[in-house]
Amino acid sequence: MKFLLTLLIGVAIGAFLFLAGLYYNPFVAQASVSPIAVTDARVMDLSFSAVPGDGLLYTNNGESTVQPFPERVGELWEASIADSEVWVTELQNSRGVPVGLGIKFSTRSEQTELIRGAAMTNSIWHVYLPGRGTFVIDQTENFWSYIRDVVIPARWSSGDNWRGTYNRITTAGPGSLGTGRLTGGSGEFTDLTGEAVETLTARAYSVQTGPVSMTGNLTMALPVQAASQ
Repeated sequence: MKFLLTLLIGVAIGAFLFLAGLYYNPFVAQASVSPIAVTDARVMDLSFSAVPGDGLLYTNNGESTVQPFPERVGELWEASIADSEVWVTELQNSRGVPVGLGIKFSTRSEQTELIRGAAMTNSIWHVYLPGRGTFVIDQTENFWSYIRDVVIPARWSSGDNWRGTYNRITTAGPGSLGTGRLTGGSGEFTDLTGEAVETLTARAYSVQTGPVSMTGNLTMALPVQAASQ
């Protein structure tokens, strides 16, 4: 009996040390400075509220914290898309003026490995800017720092919420510098290619409802003729 108790205590301590090492691992920190901040290309910024309820439409499999809306929107419960979500939101320029519409498709990535700080998602933005044209951004995102610094503290909190300041780049590829890939579709963006990164800034999160105060930003490096606003 004494041997069994010692074994259980050892296992518990080992598990605690493993989880603590995973949570506080300094080698899995994500960048807060854009890798295209020093590019020679012209940069265009589009911002949006990252609170799903502030968007025009959101849907998933219906089993997550954030519920699909508006009413009667189809849920993504089929096996092939059950790990996906679709979000439609208004996009604003650097002056806070609405300039377009963004549709984001996201799905969990098989590259997720929490032991090395990788909570990966594959996502695609379809961006429509009236009077200018359309383009697509495909990227791999890592949400580990968001989970570690926002979601987990909220769950540990006695009030089931988190308040603070969080700002990190979620884009992790497929570009070699950790940038997403931008491909022009129509209008002035036809046949153009560029790079993009997505950034999240959070100030409040609720375990019951998800993001309460959170904004997002798309920063894109484009050829000069396509970047003016």
